[in-house]
Amino acid sequence: MDYIGRFAPSPTGPLHFGSLVAAVGSFLQARSQDGLWLVRMEDVDRPREVPSAADAILRWLEAFGLHWDGKVVYQSRRDEAYSAALRELERLGIAYGCVCSRKEVADAITAIGGTPGVYPGNCRTATPVGRQARTVRVNVAGQQITFEDQVQGTLAQELECDVGDFVIRRADGLFAYQLAVVVDDAEQGITEVVRGSDLIDSTPRQIYLQRLLGVPTPSYLHLPVVVDASGQKLSKQTHAPPIDPLTPLAALVRALALLGQHPPTELLRVNLDEFWRWAIEHWEATHIPAVKKLTCP
Repeated sequence: MDYIGRFAPSPTGPLHFGSLVAAVGSFLQARSQDGLWLVRMEDVDRPREVPSAADAILRWLEAFGLHWDGKVVYQSRRDEAYSAALRELERLGIAYGCVCSRKEVADAITAIGGTPGVYPGNCRTATPVGRQARTVRVNVAGQQITFEDQVQGTLAQELECDVGDFVIRRADGLFAYQLAVVVDDAEQGITEVVRGSDLIDSTPRQIYLQRLLGVPTPSYLHLPVVVDASGQKLSKQTHAPPIDPLTPLAALVRALALLGQHPPTELLRVNLDEFWRWAIEHWEATHIPAVKKLTCP
């Protein structure tokens, strides 16, 4: 296929309107180009997974007419692939063990007057004698990444100053999102990543890992994130209400409107097949608002 896109929800709770907007945007971008649309459950953070949430999300997608291609991929079943990527980064001398706890990192940042949350590189040159590595990090010294987002424009990030050496295997032994998503996108042949702009700051780290691992870099399109009246992103953590699978058209028309597609009110009175035919035929990615946040109507 010339185009392969994906929707990758985290099964930490029910599907809410913000997730629906991301699903609709990625689905229409794929279908308008006669491409494949894959679904991947990003359940790499297993302690946060809610039992049965993955199955519920799939039922919601089907109820809204968002039918995917191929088998659903589950990150929790892909440790072997992530281990292989980690070994390659270690072979390259880019990945290293870090003994620091979160408190030690915070104290070290304070001591040097550094930027909060930016790892200062304590273990980059050598692991302190007598201490066991807790996490595995990637050396980002001297790396500046620039990329073009189809909606948000040109973005640049100096990894060492903006994020620091980031974790790719956590202290609990689980692989971090940044590594898992790169390995999965490469294996699935994703040509374009369409997702919420809350993940846009992760993109430079992922591009860096793609270059290190020698895999293609897809194009990127970051959609506006839907927020509530107080400016908080709709999420499970902010108790965003689940979408109603019994009344899909109202939510779908609202999602199209937020994405700048100007759906006619007549779409509220058609069936799902007719809705999707209209939406695919009239989809214009250039109409998506070039903002990072939009308030939920």
